[in-house]
Amino acid sequence: MRDKVLFLGSGGSMGVPVIGCACEVCTSFSSRDKRLRPSVLLKKGGQQFIIDMGPDYRQQALKYRINVLDGILLTHAHYDHIGGLDEVRIYTFRNHRPVPCLLSRATWERLKTCYHYLFPKNEKEGMFKFHILDNLQGKTIFEGLEVRYFSYIQSGMYVNGLRVNKLAYVTDIMEYEETVFDALEGIETLIISARRWERSSAHLSIEQTIEFARRVKARWTYFTHISHEIHYEKTMQKLPDGFALAYDGMELLL
Repeated sequence: MRDKVLFLGSGGSMGVPVIGCACEVCTSFSSRDKRLRPSVLLKKGGQQFIIDMGPDYRQQALKYRINVLDGILLTHAHYDHIGGLDEVRIYTFRNHRPVPCLLSRATWERLKTCYHYLFPKNEKEGMFKFHILDNLQGKTIFEGLEVRYFSYIQSGMYVNGLRVNKLAYVTDIMEYEETVFDALEGIETLIISARRWERSSAHLSIEQTIEFARRVKARWTYFTHISHEIHYEKTMQKLPDGFALAYDGMELLL
């Protein structure tokens, strides 16, 4: 069985359609203009891993029948990336064991504040088995999965980019060091956030993201974390070869 990546959600922090918005994208009938909060399911070697678990996770898990979960990898602690963590309860109840979770020390500290009940005094009663990354970059083995990780900054918060073999997941990137390109050398598939054509205070523009991807020399680049300012069909016509917008339900073979 080949390894796969399934986009559970490809939208930005507000999702698409946006509440109360009557723009062209929010009122579009195309399924590719309907975007839940960003997350992917990595199917590798018979195991299933989630990268980020946003507030739409329950809906995503039911739609794509994610009945088994071998681990969660978190990039950072913004709500659109952790808002569904409470849904892990069903996995712990059913399997009678905590769900492994890979995350940075900074993300772990923030979870203790916003999800204090996930940290019982008796660790055996917890929903998670935390695998904490204390360095800003490096390699680790997480539940049998070899992961290379590296850090960059968005709005003052450290975010982890993740690499598994020749696949890289780089969301919410804004400020970064040149060492990021060393960590991404040799990848074939790059999944990266690209919110809109214009640069915002927290995200690179699409053109900046294209420039970033070209430096990486990825064979294929897929944009995620997409806002309601991006119309799927019209934008696809403007993108260069090797670049595409992700959409909810898109599956990539690795």
